[in-house]
Amino acid sequence: MNRLKIALRTPWFWAIVGIALLLTINTLKDPGYLALSVNPTTGLLTGNLLDILRISAPIIMIALGMTFVIATGGIDLSVGSMMAVGGAVAMETLSSLDGAAPVGAMLTAIGLALALAIVLGAINGFLVSVIGLQPFITTLIMMLAARGIARVITGGQNTNATNEPFRLLANGQIFGLPTSFVLAIAIVVLVALVMRRTALGLMIESIGINPHASRLAGIRPRPILFGVYVLAAALAAVGGLFSVSEVMTVSVGGTGNLMELDAILAVVIGGTSLAGGKFSIVGSTVGALLIATLNKTVLFLGIPAAATPAFKAVVIIVLVLLQSERVRSWVLGRKRTPRTPTGDPGGPTRPAAEQGTPVSKEAVA
Repeated sequence: MNRLKIALRTPWFWAIVGIALLLTINTLKDPGYLALSVNPTTGLLTGNLLDILRISAPIIMIALGMTFVIATGGIDLSVGSMMAVGGAVAMETLSSLDGAAPVGAMLTAIGLALALAIVLGAINGFLVSVIGLQPFITTLIMMLAARGIARVITGGQNTNATNEPFRLLANGQIFGLPTSFVLAIAIVVLVALVMRRTALGLMIESIGINPHASRLAGIRPRPILFGVYVLAAALAAVGGLFSVSEVMTVSVGGTGNLMELDAILAVVIGGTSLAGGKFSIVGSTVGALLIATLNKTVLFLGIPAAATPAFKAVVIIVLVLLQSERVRSWVLGRKRTPRTPTGDPGGPTRPAAEQGTPVSKEAVA
C-alpha cells in the first residue's frame, strides 16, 4: 500500500498511465495495433511500438538537455532550431562527400554538426552566464538566428543525401530495437551517471534554488550555466541527426519545428520544476515517450491537423491535473493532514512530549 501511495505521488507514474491509456485506445480501434512482424525484405522487426520508440529518440535528446536548463531556472527555446542546424550540416556534408568512404563521411557529418551546435550553445551560455541576459530572450534570439543559419547552409532548399551507415541511425536495429532509441537511452544513462554519481547534479539544482546562496557555498554558477547550455545544444543536434537520418532529408522549415514545446512538455510531465532546483532524468525520458505516443496516436486516429494541438493540449492538461496533489485530494475527498507546528518549519516534527522540554547545550553536544 505504501509503495502504491509513493507511486501515485511520482509525476512520471501518471505519464506511464497516459501511455498505457493511449495504447489501449489504439488497440480498441485496431486489435493488431501492438503486433510485431518481420519485414521479408529487410529482415527487421516492424510495428507501431517500434515506430513510437523511433520517433521518441529525438524528443528524448532535446528533453534531456532542456531538463538541466530548466533545473537551473532557465529555459532554452532554441533546441528545435538547433535540430535544424544539426540536420542541415549533416545533409550538406553527406551530399558533398558522396564519393567518399561512407563511414568516414558519416563521422565527418556528425562531427561538424556537433561542432557548430556546440559553438551556438556556447553563445547562449556566454550571454546567459557572463553577460547576464535573460535565458528566455537569449534563446528566443538564438531560435531565430539558428533557423536562419540552417537556411544559409542549405541555400533555403530541402537537402537530400545518401549514406547507408547514417541512414541506419534511425532505420537500423539493435537487438530488435531502433538504433536511434538504443543510442538515445545509452546517452541518457551516461548523462545520468555523470549527474548523479558526481556533485554536478546537486550543483545544478542548487543554482536553480538560489544562485546567490550557492555562490556563497563555494559553487561557481557561471561555468555550470555555460556548460548546461552547451550540453543542451549538443543534445539537440544529436536529436536533429536522428530526425533527418530517418528520411535522409532536412527541411529547414520543418525539421525541429515547434519541438522546443514538446521538450518543455516532456520535462514538465516528468516532474522537473519550472521554477528550477529540481530535475528528473527518468521523468523527462518517460515524458518524451508519452509525447511520441501521443504524436503517433494523433496520426493513427486520423485527427485533422488543425485539431491536433487542441487534442494534445487536452491530454496533457488531464495528465498535469492528475499529477496535482490538490486535485487528487479533491477527487478522492481526502483532507490534508495539518502540520504540527515546530520551531523549524523544514525540520522533523518533535514528539509532543518533547516540544515543551528545553534542550540543554550538553544534550545537543
